[in-house]
Amino acid sequence: MLSREFRKSRLLCLAVLGCTGCTRAPSFDFIGTFFPAWMFCIIGALAITGLVRVLLVRLRLEQKVGPLVVFYPSLAVALSCLLWLVFFS
Repeated sequence: MLSREFRKSRLLCLAVLGCTGCTRAPSFDFIGTFFPAWMFCIIGALAITGLVRVLLVRLRLEQKVGPLVVFYPSLAVALSCLLWLVFFS
């Protein structure tokens, strides 16, 4: 059986972990409307993905990156997560 002190400390740890997500979500006032920060990350990631596509086409490397229907959405998601980590973590 678990000791009484161990159970109390485990409950305290769970209570503390439950309180960590109680902060306000990051949002920005843009022309009088609040937008969540993840929207800006997605828009930035889509713009960077477009620039990467232009670069790959100019360098004639686009045909070498596998199935494009998988590559570009994966790149957009990866860049979006990276932007979130860089600017909001």
